[in-house]
Amino acid sequence: MKAKGVVRIILRTEDNKKFFGKGPYMLLLKVKELGSLNKAAKEMGMSYSKAFNVIKSCEKALNKKFLYREIGGIKGGGSKLTEDGEKIIEQYEHIVSEMNEKMNSLLDELNF
Repeated sequence: MKAKGVVRIILRTEDNKKFFGKGPYMLLLKVKELGSLNKAAKEMGMSYSKAFNVIKSCEKALNKKFLYREIGGIKGGGSKLTEDGEKIIEQYEHIVSEMNEKMNSLLDELNF
């Protein structure tokens, strides 16, 4: 049997506070898919306020906006990703992919 590694990426601020990882990544993906932070939160089993705070803390850490939010009304509200929101998803996927590739290459070299 050949060993396979999986890397878990957690981004932290200079003062070591976690601000981005698999959870916020998945939340942004769900918002993109469903067009709503509320629906994304429900599907992930978290409250809207928790989801809102997760996104806000990511935005604050990087000084960027990840979501456009539309207040409800006749058509209801919704959320969609900003360009920076799309970009952080792409960058996170790239980092995870590269790190997994590197880890598996190292495992091959070590004959695991």
